[in-house]
Amino acid sequence: MTKPCIHLIAGARPNFMKIAPIVRALQADGRLAWKIIHTGQHYDRDMNEVFFEELGIPAPDVRLGCGGGTHAEQTGKIMVAYEALIATDKPAACLVVGDVNSTAACSIVAKKAGVPVAHVEAGLRSGDMSMPEEINRLVTDAITDWFFVTEPSATEHLKREGHDMSVVYDVGHVMADNVLFQAHKLQTTDTAGFETDAFKRQHARYGVVTLHRPSNVDSAEALERIASVLRAVSPELPLVFPVHPRTRANIEKFGVDLGANVTLMGPQAYMSFLHLWKDAVVVLTDSGGLQEETTALGVACITMRENTERPITVDEGSNVLAGTDPAVIIPLALDTIKNGGKKGRRPALWDGKSAERIVAILAEKLGA
Repeated sequence: MTKPCIHLIAGARPNFMKIAPIVRALQADGRLAWKIIHTGQHYDRDMNEVFFEELGIPAPDVRLGCGGGTHAEQTGKIMVAYEALIATDKPAACLVVGDVNSTAACSIVAKKAGVPVAHVEAGLRSGDMSMPEEINRLVTDAITDWFFVTEPSATEHLKREGHDMSVVYDVGHVMADNVLFQAHKLQTTDTAGFETDAFKRQHARYGVVTLHRPSNVDSAEALERIASVLRAVSPELPLVFPVHPRTRANIEKFGVDLGANVTLMGPQAYMSFLHLWKDAVVVLTDSGGLQEETTALGVACITMRENTERPITVDEGSNVLAGTDPAVIIPLALDTIKNGGKKGRRPALWDGKSAERIVAILAEKLGA
């Protein structure tokens, strides 16, 4: 008897971090077949065989190669390419993760083709409709069949929006699955070749910075505001900043001075970056995923945004939502450096077994 086959959709590097534990759980369970579909939303020359080996998963079965463009161009290209695939492949279900354009695009195509949609990280809301991700979340959840939520706030959002609670499953978080898996793997990994290892050998204590959100980096005023934080904090604690390409371009374009004690490096592979931030005194970020990963490992995190769609990282975890006012961020960062910052706790179901729960539910739903 043929096993039901699930399409696992990934469009950008962070999506693969969420897909990886699901693939490992599918391999261990054995009741379902699957194909990894890489839409090519983000073309990354470093996303080669080594990248997938690092995650402990096979390379994508299908690469749609859709590439960049505006939001509309990208979403349209993904929909056209995935429609052609789904017509010939006829999967039993389409599993999407997170909130990128690929998530919304493939959900729409699958639903119109009569293929059930499973959304991992369903129900997260920032309330900020200027974020493309928020629109993708709302669109995807409007047509999702099975909702896999990471925290209680997500369940509440879905309930308020009128969704059937019998198909909403609190399973914990696959991002936590992955970071716990990789942190354990890192213990037996030779890190000498990592660019981040050289920095760590030179600095016993340090902080890590990541910035990529348009609201923080796409205007001279916003970028200067964040730069003033780094200039104030770095004399007290060396900072290392793996720089997103768009952020680097804007730093140069606007002539922004980050300060003498901030070390810039290029974007890092997953393990190299984990090796860096897991031992940081503090992480200063505007990333959604890093809020969760730092909470999973108990690393003090200061989020430089006005809102978060991941409130459990603030309510229970090691994350502090600081906004973007330097007058608030700077004293908070300096206090963290001096007194150790917020430790919090790892949420109850962030136990490394979220993917197992998801696979068990899907196997039951698909009659495997």
